[in-house]
Amino acid sequence: MTAAGTPVRVGVFGLLGSGNLGNDGSLEAVLGYLRAEHPDAVVDALCGGPEVVTARYRIPATRLHWYRGEYRTASRAGAVVGKGLGKLVDAVRTAAWVRRHQVVIVPGMGVLEATLPLRPWGFPYALFLLCASGRLFGTKVALVGVGAGPIGNPATRALVRWSARLAAHRSYRDELSRDAMRAMGVDTARDEVHPDIAFALPAPPAPDTPDRRVCVGVMDFHGGDDDRARAEEIHRCYLDGTTRFVRALVEDGRPVRLLTGDEVDARVVTAIVEAVGSPLVTVSTAASLAELMAETAAADAVVATRYHNLVCALKTGTPTLALSYAAKSDALMARMGLDAYCHPAREVDADRLIEQFRELEKHATELRQTLAERNLAATRSLDHQFTALTAAVFPTGHRVTADVTADHAPWETS
Repeated sequence: MTAAGTPVRVGVFGLLGSGNLGNDGSLEAVLGYLRAEHPDAVVDALCGGPEVVTARYRIPATRLHWYRGEYRTASRAGAVVGKGLGKLVDAVRTAAWVRRHQVVIVPGMGVLEATLPLRPWGFPYALFLLCASGRLFGTKVALVGVGAGPIGNPATRALVRWSARLAAHRSYRDELSRDAMRAMGVDTARDEVHPDIAFALPAPPAPDTPDRRVCVGVMDFHGGDDDRARAEEIHRCYLDGTTRFVRALVEDGRPVRLLTGDEVDARVVTAIVEAVGSPLVTVSTAASLAELMAETAAADAVVATRYHNLVCALKTGTPTLALSYAAKSDALMARMGLDAYCHPAREVDADRLIEQFRELEKHATELRQTLAERNLAATRSLDHQFTALTAAVFPTGHRVTADVTADHAPWETS
């Protein structure tokens, strides 16, 4: 309750309910925090897939963009006009939505990065409208456990920089993200680093004896925002190398379970299944991070590309090898003690990947122990992060008295 005795209104914002399991898992983690620490809060969302968010999480939700074709290429005059008009309408809609809240939380996600193709007038513009509206109306906007990175496009970089500056509270999922924002001119002296907030989700119980299954998480990968000229070449190399790796596992008699993290990954799954042509290759139907964690917990090992596939595997303590497409994946693996098990997604060498996989399995027992220790540290750090979030942005009646003034959070290093 606020000091006046009325429930605090909290909004959550992002590309939620749009088919990306990592984004939705971040939302789920923040909703768990709100329900535990602020059970009287009135929560709703401004998001990409409002119908999905309302049905799955039972909170009211509003569509992020007025123009429904926002993320489709505008090839006709009507679409161009619709997109342009939508930018003006969204400015009014976003401001009106923000004004109804005391707090707005952007839960995790790589909202301050461009590791995948990104246009400035899409989500970066939407995030800027959110943060500017928060500053205008006195609504505390919190970027919680977000990812950031160097951005080449000047317009995108400017929108991201101003969004971060206008936010009332910021925390990052790795030190690379904080460093990137500092390099863009954002004062990060009070910003903390914690593990990805999806680590706050409960892990499923580990099976008594994992089977010999290998989970292979795939991605419709075409490089990043600066790789558009080589996108098809990068995709072909990634797909060919990953397919060869899966085929090698099958030839060794290993069952392979293909995982995804976004609806667009289905085309890669189909290509691999058709190319390998073996009943040992099956496809996961996981529709949430919780279901993905159940898959990774039951596996002997995981080889994955998408960042939150890696999070799920590491959270469940399963030996994991990253097909790394961005520095954030390398940073995550290093933080969890598995930095020796990274392979570049842009240049997949199936023979080298097989060698690394064999090394991973050889050291599986000690790696499971390492992951158990790192997961305990992650839990402590996330408890600290949520305590700090309450102190920073919630009205006085919601604030906790725990000490959040330490120079470093438990997850950070000196």
